[in-house]
Amino acid sequence: MTTKARLAGAGAAALVIAAQQWIPVAVPRASAADCADAEVVFARGTDEPKGIGKVGSAFVDSLREQAVGMNIATYGVDYDAGKLQLGSGDGAKDAIKHIKSMAESCPDTKIVLGGYSQGADVVNIVAGNPIVGIAWGPALPSAFAGNVAAVATFGNVANRSGTKLPSQSAMFTGKAIDLCNPTDPICHAGEGNAWSGHTDGYVPVYTTQAAVFVASTLMAGSSVAVPGFTPPTVPGQLPGYDPTLPGYGTPTPVYASQPQGSDHMPPGYVPSAPDPSFVGGLP
Repeated sequence: MTTKARLAGAGAAALVIAAQQWIPVAVPRASAADCADAEVVFARGTDEPKGIGKVGSAFVDSLREQAVGMNIATYGVDYDAGKLQLGSGDGAKDAIKHIKSMAESCPDTKIVLGGYSQGADVVNIVAGNPIVGIAWGPALPSAFAGNVAAVATFGNVANRSGTKLPSQSAMFTGKAIDLCNPTDPICHAGEGNAWSGHTDGYVPVYTTQAAVFVASTLMAGSSVAVPGFTPPTVPGQLPGYDPTLPGYGTPTPVYASQPQGSDHMPPGYVPSAPDPSFVGGLP
């Protein structure tokens, strides 16, 4: 090969390499195969380690049993769940950011939003119902409400604070459930309260009940029956309602004072000696 031919060949190769360097490379989006059928975005309770916490884990385990055939992923809301109760606003921002990200990358994945105790405060903010005196921020933009298929909260202080529950939010009406153990002083105002009603009172009865409700929502239109699910017979009744299980989404009266102290303890509340003037609500 002549020198001239070799130079011509080298020049052509250089042009090809240069051209290849200018070709834009598209960033692949998640394919349908990479996206779960549903994802539980759960905010853990006070002082629980990062993740979805004990109540969240029990809820997800039961949901996977109820929603037969569905691939269900999880996301633990990233926030400071300390006893000072200052992280709820940041938790709501993280949950909203993640929901927006999922709407972009996996638009067909059904989001299940949940929270327990302080984590329920996070959900209150996302729903646009922040608790008075609790750090808060903007709600989920309504454009993304359709990406949230169901909502479940446990031990939600909104039950007794006079604040609307997520199930009463315009965005989530009909697809949210708020469960309060009637011995839980965080969400219940009345006789019979004990701190163990909050810390140990939700697994497995209420986590299972929430899973039945959420599974029925996720599988609406499916030919697969959800175990334990009974379609509503009363107009306006939420799917999965079981009157034999106490505390199903029923708002309770409010104490005269607001929550404070250790992990949502109501001010002045003494489990061993409740103030009789508060029994049944305001004196």
